[in-house]
Amino acid sequence: MTARRPLDPAEIAVIGHALHSVAVEMGAALRRTAFSPNIKERRDYSSAVFSAETGVPSGRSSSEGWNGDHIAMGDDMPVHLGSMPMSVAAVLADLRLNPGDVALLNDPYRGGTHLPDITMVAPVFLPGRSRASFYVANRAHHADVGGMYPGSMGPCREIAQEGIRIPPVKLMRAGKMDTQLLSVILANVRTPKEREGDLTAQLGACRIGATRMIELVERFGYARLLQGVSEMLTGSERLMRNVLASLPAGKWQAEDFLDDDGVIPGPIAIRVCITNDPKRRRATVDFAGTDPQVPGSINAVYAITWSAVFYVFRCLLPSAAIATAGLMRPVTVLAPPGSIVNARPPAAVAGGNVETSQRIVDTLMRALAPALPDRIPAASSGTMNNLTIGGIDPRPGPNFAQSFTYYETIAGGHGASPQSHGASGHHAHMTNSLNTPVEALEYAYPFRMIQYALRRNSGGAGKHRGGDGIIRELELLGDAQVTLLADRRKTQPWGLAGGDPGSSGQTTILRDNTEENLPGKCTRELRAGSRIRIQSPGGGAWGKVDKV
Repeated sequence: MTARRPLDPAEIAVIGHALHSVAVEMGAALRRTAFSPNIKERRDYSSAVFSAETGVPSGRSSSEGWNGDHIAMGDDMPVHLGSMPMSVAAVLADLRLNPGDVALLNDPYRGGTHLPDITMVAPVFLPGRSRASFYVANRAHHADVGGMYPGSMGPCREIAQEGIRIPPVKLMRAGKMDTQLLSVILANVRTPKEREGDLTAQLGACRIGATRMIELVERFGYARLLQGVSEMLTGSERLMRNVLASLPAGKWQAEDFLDDDGVIPGPIAIRVCITNDPKRRRATVDFAGTDPQVPGSINAVYAITWSAVFYVFRCLLPSAAIATAGLMRPVTVLAPPGSIVNARPPAAVAGGNVETSQRIVDTLMRALAPALPDRIPAASSGTMNNLTIGGIDPRPGPNFAQSFTYYETIAGGHGASPQSHGASGHHAHMTNSLNTPVEALEYAYPFRMIQYALRRNSGGAGKHRGGDGIIRELELLGDAQVTLLADRRKTQPWGLAGGDPGSSGQTTILRDNTEENLPGKCTRELRAGSRIRIQSPGGGAWGKVDKV
């Protein structure tokens, strides 16, 4: 029997980029066909490709296989991409996917992040094969999935209050929609037409992904493609091990704090210890000592914590590195069950995905700073400044008297690095989305934008300045319920190497010639004509200011 010829680096790169293009095209199809501004304008979605049967990597038994390992991902949201493999694993554990099936879920305790993030998983069957050869998946943030508050991102006390919770189920069976399941979902949300449009867009993206994977098999040949996937996974693992081998041996500890949980006042600590063994080329990330889960909605499930670690360690690699499941094989992530970084039901989790994930990254970066003083930047804004608004549209036209739900995360300042100043007005770390364009916002919702500008001098002062945050002020054209889920209102994004911290954020309600500063996590009923002004935090600075 003739041994297979090894693939050279150029061939592996071609296969890797071809797989990456599948994930990118899935995202483009989702964006172009979605109904909600949150997906089509802000790009709050992610897509990825997963293996099904790609052999047995070195160091694993044949029973472990590679079923469900991610082999390609789009240039999307880190908080989605790192956690999506756990959703795929939950689907494969519960369901047998046949040709034409598409699974759907959003359960944070089954590999999800928070309830608005709905994941779809579809198998890829090749002609003449009875088992799936690959899986494609996408995840999108839906602007409402029911619950107590419009936008499903409010200060809840348990997950049952946050919206409809969907375990792994089949939305499509043999190419036909399960209309009863779809009806149940749409009956539990405030904006069913928009939700149906976004779900349909996700289905279309899955079809595109499956079609493109079949075309890649036709292009490369199935055996050759699997060989490429195998070498990509082992290559990713080898690359991460080489990075760990280049770091010094040691333990690096850090802590950082969330302001509060919106229910009980007082800071909430996240603590981490990173242990690196360069001889074994392995690292352990241990969150022992982190505070217990809390009554408010900022609890993070394990998938979020794992995703944050994946993001930070991926940042240590060259920018051209192909991101696959192999990257995390040398890294162990320990998170105490029942803590703020590994919450247990029935804890509310809406903010864990968007706020706690950011603070986990801050804590990890702070821990790594002594080991990599020439690479680690100061803290970025450290919050996604989640703003949700819901009500009845009073404007004449097709949306008159219809329910609306608006959701947006608002950018801030990046932390400065040893090489440069921090970027201003950018989303950082676990989010990779955009701010809603003013024209799109005013067209879709009963709002008027009053101010949209950089928040000058909000970045920390230093040799390299922190990036500035944003001022975003809008006026309500109708009565609405406004909900804020934000952090870094009491704490500040820290500087490094003697640099000053960035400014804390602030949210103000302007109505009846009065101003009210809001806490970071709250909800308010506001009348038409009220204004909401969000001033996002700036980034921390790096280095002391040189004195003349």
